[in-house]
Amino acid sequence: MLFVTHWTCSPENLKAVVARFKKTGGTPPKGVKMIGRWHDVTQGRGITVAEADDASAIASWSYQWSDLLQFETYPVLDDAGAAKVLFG
Repeated sequence: MLFVTHWTCSPENLKAVVARFKKTGGTPPKGVKMIGRWHDVTQGRGITVAEADDASAIASWSYQWSDLLQFETYPVLDDAGAAKVLFG
């Protein structure tokens, strides 16, 4: 299943986020395959697209950063998956 996560960083947490990202690379935990990550460095926000069989793996990844970032995560479908839903 694919998941999109929108994340935001408040200005007061920016230095801590950069330090942790530099140290860890923001690598996803076991069970999560990151498809891509995009950063809006001027606004302290970004998105990640990841794949996981279990939503708890995605939640675990967000939890690792929840002291510094705010998240909104939701499952998404590609065109083929959406076509199955919309057209049967």
